[in-house]
Amino acid sequence: MEQVSPHFILRPDPGNPRLTEAVAGIDQDGRPAETRVPVERPLTLYLNGQEIVTMMTIGDYPDYLALGYLINQHMLLPDDEVTGIDFDAEIDTVVVRTARRTDYEERLKKKTLTSGCAQGTVFGNMMEALDGVTLDPAARLHTAWIYALSRQINLCPSLYLEAGAIHGCVLCEQDRPLVYMEDVGRHNAMDKIAGYMRQHGLSAAGKIMYTTGRLTSEMVIKTAQMGIPILISRSGFTAWGVQLAQQLGMTLIGRAKGRRFIALSGAERLVFDADPAQQQDEPARSGRKGAAMAEI
Repeated sequence: MEQVSPHFILRPDPGNPRLTEAVAGIDQDGRPAETRVPVERPLTLYLNGQEIVTMMTIGDYPDYLALGYLINQHMLLPDDEVTGIDFDAEIDTVVVRTARRTDYEERLKKKTLTSGCAQGTVFGNMMEALDGVTLDPAARLHTAWIYALSRQINLCPSLYLEAGAIHGCVLCEQDRPLVYMEDVGRHNAMDKIAGYMRQHGLSAAGKIMYTTGRLTSEMVIKTAQMGIPILISRSGFTAWGVQLAQQLGMTLIGRAKGRRFIALSGAERLVFDADPAQQQDEPARSGRKGAAMAEI
């Protein structure tokens, strides 16, 4: 039997009692049934003395989420020095402090509601975040890595498998999953990874992003902002997500399940070194609870 990859630096803890709760109901036959569901909590984010946003989140890693959110909204720039991140669990508030004043006021003048679960919000001009972004044209993606990553991530214990109604994003390197984050919105999971990378000085060089959610414009933008040239999903695409990936020169792989995947952008990076016929079909346990065939 395959074992969970030892490569994870950080991975989900589905046994954390704060992340799920049991809910009683009845099933399709009218019989009593109980299932575990993810918990949503509000988290209010402050940048210095300014309230920025209240997000719905499962509540783990609020420091990484706050930091990554500010980075991906361009409220924190690469040369902004973060002097502290304070989380108060009693009032569900996190405060990010910087050594100098930031330009967040301009970012708050315009809001664009996005398609992200939990009502993701992008401030200012979304496309401005892509100015000057250059993705490594020499990066390569071996098809053997796609299959290996899918197997390892699907075997990893997670809320994704335990309770459903959750999204996951995984920072990977070649065929090794490194940092696996989950949340009610895929954008939150992505922000947590961005925050982790900033906090720990982890470079985007040679990295791959894997997500369980659909490949929307927002996911492409955030991956590009992080400097990662390859984005893989077990779900599908939106037209704008594909268009942006093509414009940016990003490799976009979707519907990566079992033997199958499809590349709609950046196929020139693919190295075909695995025979699909030799790959195993995805086990039933890897599907989302209650929505095994759905594209999320």
